[in-house]
Amino acid sequence: MTSVVIGPADQLDPRLLEHRRELTGYCYRMLGSSFDAEDAVQETLVRAWRGLADFEGRSALRSWLYRIATNVCLDQLSSRQRRALPMDLSGNPSPPVEHSLAGRRPGTAWVEPVLDRQILPEDADPAERAVVKESVRLAFIAALQHLPPRQRAVLILREVLRWKADEVAQLLETTVASVNSALQRARATLAAAGGAPAPRPLDADDRELLARYVDAFERYDIDAFVRLLREDATQHMPPFEMWLRGAGDIGAWMLGPGSGCRGSVLVRADANGSPAFAQYRPSEGGGREPWALHVLEVEDGRIAHITSFLDMETGLFVRLGLPARME
Repeated sequence: MTSVVIGPADQLDPRLLEHRRELTGYCYRMLGSSFDAEDAVQETLVRAWRGLADFEGRSALRSWLYRIATNVCLDQLSSRQRRALPMDLSGNPSPPVEHSLAGRRPGTAWVEPVLDRQILPEDADPAERAVVKESVRLAFIAALQHLPPRQRAVLILREVLRWKADEVAQLLETTVASVNSALQRARATLAAAGGAPAPRPLDADDRELLARYVDAFERYDIDAFVRLLREDATQHMPPFEMWLRGAGDIGAWMLGPGSGCRGSVLVRADANGSPAFAQYRPSEGGGREPWALHVLEVEDGRIAHITSFLDMETGLFVRLGLPARME
C-alpha cells in the first residue's frame, strides 16, 4: 500500500492525532506488520480528515476512527496471504550448517516487529501498559494471523480492547449474535494455534540475564552465551525459513554460519512487549552497520526464544527509526 501524504500537521484536527498511537497498535495486530500498520493509520487519518465535517455529532470520534481503520485493514487483508514466523511454516528445525540459509522468502511473508515506543501509550498506567505488551507478543501476533480478518477484528476489539459486543456489532454493521459466534470461533482457533499470551514482568534476575546476554554476544563467547539459553531454546531469523531448536544447535550455528557476527554491538530497543536489542555488525568500510533486531522471550531465568529480524536489504532499522549506522 502506498503511503498518502496528508499535509502539514497543523492542517489536521488535533483530535485525530490524539488517537494515532492506539490506532497503530490496533492495525499492527490486524496486519502483523508495523509498516503496513503505519500505512493503514495514515489512510485512516486521510479519510477521517476528509469526512470530519460530516462526522460532527454522529457518534464518538474514537469509535468512528476505529470503524475507518477496521475497513482499511479489511481491505488490505482481502488480497494477501497470512504472515507467519519460520517455526509456523516448517515442523522441523534446520540443521546448524551452511545450507540452513538456502530457503528465503520475501518480507511480506513474515510477521514483522514493532517497537514498544510506537504503540505504548505515553500516559498509561502500569496495568494498561502490561495489557498492551501482552497483546503484541510475537507468538500472539503470529497466532492472530490464523484468523479470518473479521474474526481477527472481533477478537482484538472484544478481548484486547475490551469493547462491548453491541459496540463491535455496530462497528462491523452486524448483529450481537454474529459477534459472539465469531468470538467463540476465534478463541478456539487461537487456542489451537497456541497463541495465548502469557507475559511476565522482568525482575532483577531477568535484567541481569539480559546484561549477561549482551556481554557474551559482544565478546562472542559462545560457551557463555549457550549457558544463558534454555536447553529447548529456539531461534529463527526472517527472511530465512530456517529455525533452530536446542541450545547446542544454536551455539554451533553461531560458530558456523553466524560467525560473521563477531565484533557486533547490541543496543537496547524493546519490541513486541519483550526485551529486544538492535545488533550492529562490523562493516567492510569501518564502523558498524545494522544487522538484526533480536526479540527475546525469557522463561524460568533463561532465554527461551530468539527471533532475529534481519535488516539485510530491507531497511528494517531505518523504517523503525533506529540509527542507520554506528561509527
